[in-house]
Amino acid sequence: MSLPMRQSLAIALLASLACVAAAPFATAADAAAQSPYKVIGRLTLGGTGGWDYLSFDSQRRHLFVSRGDRVLVIDVDGNKQIGEIPGTSGVHGIAIAQDLHRGFTSNGKANSVTVFDLDTLKTVGTIAGTGQKPDSIIYDSASHHVLTFNGKSGDASVIDPTAAKVVATIALPGKPEFSAADGQGHVYVNLEDKSELSEIDTSTNKVLQTWSLAPCESPSGLAMDIVHKRLFSVCDNQKMAVLDATNGHVVATLPIGDGPDAVTFDPEQALIYSSNGESGTLTVVHEDDPDHYSVVANVPTQISARTQALDTQKHRVYLSSAKLGTDKDAHGRQQPVANSFAILTVGKP
Repeated sequence: MSLPMRQSLAIALLASLACVAAAPFATAADAAAQSPYKVIGRLTLGGTGGWDYLSFDSQRRHLFVSRGDRVLVIDVDGNKQIGEIPGTSGVHGIAIAQDLHRGFTSNGKANSVTVFDLDTLKTVGTIAGTGQKPDSIIYDSASHHVLTFNGKSGDASVIDPTAAKVVATIALPGKPEFSAADGQGHVYVNLEDKSELSEIDTSTNKVLQTWSLAPCESPSGLAMDIVHKRLFSVCDNQKMAVLDATNGHVVATLPIGDGPDAVTFDPEQALIYSSNGESGTLTVVHEDDPDHYSVVANVPTQISARTQALDTQKHRVYLSSAKLGTDKDAHGRQQPVANSFAILTVGKP
């Protein structure tokens, strides 16, 4: 082999090795930017009633969709509705307890919780006596208790699902919104009217700390990176606050879309998703490290698509939505077009 040819091959080999060495430094943000997310599916369900939280049963691949006075059950892989949980008046949220094989709904108009079997989807009981207008609901695997966060009475009801009764009430320093649990005996809840976040110790059923989320105003959605102890609160002033759950320090503030009402975190991809109902977008944020974050996409979805659930297996986001018409209610809000309610699926093509 001639010297020039050897030199050419050496140069090519060095260039190839340089590319391999550089590859680990590429971020997930780069990958997300190169392969953008988009709406890849729409399942029209129609029907009447409002909507709020969604919840995903990753073991059974079922999506639970709140729908006014009932919960719709969707087989996401079959792309069809397979069941319905009735009698959930004013339902807001759905909590899942895999170890108990039970699901729980917060019934805002009835001040109660409906209990259903995750395998059969049959209702097995109703627990009465929560605070007024239970909204967010969560299962704490550390205490094996269910907590409802009650918007009108400004407190949390602690339920022992084995005894099927409310066993404690926790007074909160503001109006609760979304909640998140770390699996180690701490539950966190946004306080919508105070722009604050409270930490609850589920072994004592007491508020440990309340922290400011400023400059985040009127927080709604809440998610958590449990490993790195970071909380993600999305707020009405088009900001997301990232809070250190060990000391309450706001480590970052990110721009998001208008009208967020939910946020989720995908630990495998280190991505946070904020669903923004007023702007009709899904803001995708990458966790570069626990204290640094980058907005990598604002995915067009649909105006009204404000609540969501995350499928961490297929890395897809499911959103409730409906087309809005010209009619308005007494508060000036646009009303949905009849039978236009649908579930949107956002992912990579």
